[in-house]
Amino acid sequence: MSGLNQTVLSLLGAEVARARPLHGGDLSEVQLLSLTDGRRVVAKTGPLVAAEAAMLGAIRAAGVPAPEVLGVAGHVLLMEALEETAASAAGWQALGAALRQLHSVTGPQYGWAEDYAFGAVAIPNAPLPDWPAFWAGRRLLAAPDALPRDLRLRIEALCARLPELLPAAPPAALLHGDLWTGNVLFSGGSAYLIDPACYWGHGEADLAMLHLFGAPPAAFHEAYGQLEPGHEARRHIYQLWPALVHLRLFGAGYRGMVDSRLASLGF
Repeated sequence: MSGLNQTVLSLLGAEVARARPLHGGDLSEVQLLSLTDGRRVVAKTGPLVAAEAAMLGAIRAAGVPAPEVLGVAGHVLLMEALEETAASAAGWQALGAALRQLHSVTGPQYGWAEDYAFGAVAIPNAPLPDWPAFWAGRRLLAAPDALPRDLRLRIEALCARLPELLPAAPPAALLHGDLWTGNVLFSGGSAYLIDPACYWGHGEADLAMLHLFGAPPAAFHEAYGQLEPGHEARRHIYQLWPALVHLRLFGAGYRGMVDSRLASLGF
């Protein structure tokens, strides 16, 4: 009996009849399992699945749709299987409302109870009370030695200006932390958040990530509601972090994304 089959049997009391890979496995393996008792579940395998399970629980506790965690053991996370449908206006509206609800839940400081990672890129989350200091030290300059020297110098110059460019103490909202459309599962008129990298921070960071590879439609914005003045000027500061992650994970093809954000900010 395979290790996965044994884990499923111990957690759910049934064996795996069939398995097929699902999309979204760039940094971990994700499979749809059909069990011998007729149930279908999603299995995700990776080193940080227990942390992900806790994040999914936090999202659901906030009243926001996310897959139900069915069990965790070792490197295996088992979740409910959801029927995926194409994005619709109703789905985008549901995502806007869900994200507004998520961001209405706030924590005591910026950060999270434990660190996380995107593959080989560590995400330090040790809490800080100052938001510009968090964005500089825990995000943009979390690993300065991993950056090309010219980029590091430009980012250091930007970080020295962050107290002027970012609010000092925005509400410490519950963030998804990796919110691009591939991490939203539309199902009918609902929108479920998947593959989170949660922490407490400025809600605009999630919105900036959602705009990194395209703009959500009007239905999303109408449901999310009014944004704070100056949000467009801050967007490239917040997009710089996922751009740096992509550069480190996937190589020089993402250098232009980093350069364009820095240049737009004058660095």
